[in-house]
Amino acid sequence: MSGIENTIIARIERQGEHFEILVDPKAAYDYKTGAKKDFANVLAFDEVFKDAKKGERQTSSALKKAFGTDEIEKVAVKIFQDGELQLTTEQKRKAVTEKRAKVIALIAANVMDPRTKTPHPPARIEKALDEAKFHFDAFKRAEEQMEEAIESIREIIPISMEKVRVAVKVPATHAPRIYGMLKEYGMSKEEWGNDGSLMALMELPVGIEAEFYDRLNKATAGQCQTRRL
Repeated sequence: MSGIENTIIARIERQGEHFEILVDPKAAYDYKTGAKKDFANVLAFDEVFKDAKKGERQTSSALKKAFGTDEIEKVAVKIFQDGELQLTTEQKRKAVTEKRAKVIALIAANVMDPRTKTPHPPARIEKALDEAKFHFDAFKRAEEQMEEAIESIREIIPISMEKVRVAVKVPATHAPRIYGMLKEYGMSKEEWGNDGSLMALMELPVGIEAEFYDRLNKATAGQCQTRRL
């Protein structure tokens, strides 16, 4: 790190005091979005500031009062996790774009049009979200935003979150190998036959029904039976 001009600020306010740290833009972005699992190399300077731009350091007593410790890295991790990270314009655009795509994909996989009992195409969902002016949070989990996003478009497009129930019978030659896949997709009931075959009841979001059939047929070379209930 060559200097402060190559860093971004993470900040938080506690106990009436301001706490700021200077972090590496790429490492910080990767850590915040989950691409990087450890905090190593995120912190650009081993200091906690009251005002990073002015170079005004926080006091040890203020750190202990607000965080229970004055160990720089422990305090930095808390600031980073609970505070606000000032992304670069390009990072913010990228993060929001990625989260937007994840939320739309989740909605498409989990809801259907109650009139036709078929999934809403992602393009229709995206258009409805634009119309609702839904705000995507770069760092909030996509699963949490999905629920908020669905509520924002209920008055724009008809939505049902009902699941489809599918009965599956897998021959003994394939059953043990694809058991884990069936659990992954939401197997709610299972019964093993005397011949080693597996009968399973699946509860699937309508948006992934076609994907499930495709994976199941490929995994069993088409040697399975399915019936939508």
